[in-house]
Amino acid sequence: MKTIIILGDGMADEPIAALGDKTPLQAAKKPYIDMLAAKGRSGVLDTIPPGFKPGSEIANLSVLGYDLPKVFEGRGSLEAASMGVDILPGEMAMRCNLICIQDEKIKNHSAGHISSEEAAELIRFLDQHLNDGKVSFYPGVSYRHLLKLKGGDKHLDCTPPHDVTGVPFQTVLIKPDTPEAKDTADYLNNLIIKSQELLKDHPVNKKRIAEGKDPANSIWPWSPGYRPQMQTLQELFGIKGGSVISAVDLIMGIGVYAGLKVIHVEGATGLYDTNYEGKAQAAIEALREEDFVYLHIEASDEAGHDGDYKLKTKTIEYLDNRVVKLIYEATKDWNEPITIAILPDHPTPCAIKTHTNTPIPFLIYRSNGGADDVQVYDEFASPKGAYGLIKGREFMELLFSNK
Repeated sequence: MKTIIILGDGMADEPIAALGDKTPLQAAKKPYIDMLAAKGRSGVLDTIPPGFKPGSEIANLSVLGYDLPKVFEGRGSLEAASMGVDILPGEMAMRCNLICIQDEKIKNHSAGHISSEEAAELIRFLDQHLNDGKVSFYPGVSYRHLLKLKGGDKHLDCTPPHDVTGVPFQTVLIKPDTPEAKDTADYLNNLIIKSQELLKDHPVNKKRIAEGKDPANSIWPWSPGYRPQMQTLQELFGIKGGSVISAVDLIMGIGVYAGLKVIHVEGATGLYDTNYEGKAQAAIEALREEDFVYLHIEASDEAGHDGDYKLKTKTIEYLDNRVVKLIYEATKDWNEPITIAILPDHPTPCAIKTHTNTPIPFLIYRSNGGADDVQVYDEFASPKGAYGLIKGREFMELLFSNK
């Protein structure tokens, strides 16, 4: 049995008046996804365990069946694995966004979706000026970067910048969760202030402002943790070989720890202009060799964070026509049975521009049969499916049970 998970990050939503009180999933023209729902079985998956915030790191680990209280060590350490940065004993890693601050408020979490080339120049500049032997910076993709801190205490209250657009940044600086973490919080907040002084007149930002783009005028560290201790998917579920395809370091890092082969696709951006066809073709080729593929598409999540319901609807249509269609048509006549699962990791409602912990709709199609009465895929149809509401590792167990 070949198995592929096609994950449209954040594509679940809530009804939007401008869409006739439909969600983007309901409004989108997605004939292939709906066809797989009609030929398969549907349900709803709770991906956010109690006590955890609905971040992509939590939700994707949950989709893959991991016990979050046992394995989660922050987003930064997962992204470090994808970037080839080792987290040693006594070191702490954090996601480090480049963000735009305007009038002392967080304008956006992405510095206007800054290019990777521009961002790398700024991150290297910051590392030259802020690296005191204790902290170091590593460039990633677009606005997503890595900060590593020697001797850092992870017990911090950090706010993801995509949760607080329009909020004065001083009110959401890092706070210690324990008295022992105060020095770490103070040190990181000082780095934020220093970065603003260093970045405001950098040539990259001057050029972006001249072009009418948002400057990347501050760093924003969040999601701290140490090196995680994770079993591979082979150890957990007996998967013999598998691959992960994503434009996002977080997902690729999860794949590294999960024992999956990381496949890089040229033109994969993590935005609506990503190379959908290239990622689909890479998934098809990987399925010829491997038992399992985790194909992650970020675009819908970014559209949700921007509050752009038209773009979000379009990204779902792109997912259907430029990914799901290609994979289904390429694999439907294979001699070996194939299972295709489609789901988001969490909702990212356009109305609030951030994640929620609402359980997400999913479908599982098996080429060797098995359907329920659900005919379309969306937030309101899927809960009526045969699988009902499931949680955590139940999804992966279900996926490989052939039920």
